[in-house]
Amino acid sequence: MRRTASPAARLASATVIALVVSVAVGACSSDSDSAATTVSLLPGQTTIPNVEPEGTETFTDLDRNHVDTAVDYPQTPPVGGNHSPAWQTCDFYDAIIPKERGVHSMEHGAVWITFSPNLAAAEVDALKALQAGGKEVLVTKFEGLPSPIVASAWGKQLQVQSTDDPRLAQFVRFFDDGPQTPETGTPCARGISETS
Repeated sequence: MRRTASPAARLASATVIALVVSVAVGACSSDSDSAATTVSLLPGQTTIPNVEPEGTETFTDLDRNHVDTAVDYPQTPPVGGNHSPAWQTCDFYDAIIPKERGVHSMEHGAVWITFSPNLAAAEVDALKALQAGGKEVLVTKFEGLPSPIVASAWGKQLQVQSTDDPRLAQFVRFFDDGPQTPETGTPCARGISETS
């Protein structure tokens, strides 16, 4: 007699591996604009809606000049504005980067996920997996955040308390090289990888 796993056992197995499984979230969609984005599921997620997540703040009238000086941004972390001529290569950094380079990365379509320096190791690992599953995703430490984790894209920002919040992966899916991008078709690669 062939034995099959119960539905509960199958769900538990799927939840355990969901963190490291990357899903081509647009592959089954008839919307061709969403077909290029790949996002890692977070624990407990089975699907990721392709809409702006509830609670996302919008900021407009952001300057886009290249400057060689520090910028005093009105948001923490910044969501756009004047920025460094060089951008930060999209990757996971267990360090703080110059915010002016992070802003330039967002101009190129990056989602910049910032996390508190005292974030738990399991949460940091979840952010690493989320970064690895994205196309243009930058993850760095940031001091003085208004919540433990903040996801930002050009003119958009979402504050979450933990990686368990399904809106975090939803934010990455929708805004990773998304409709808010001022300079479409520009890479977040081939920038600066140093953190100082």
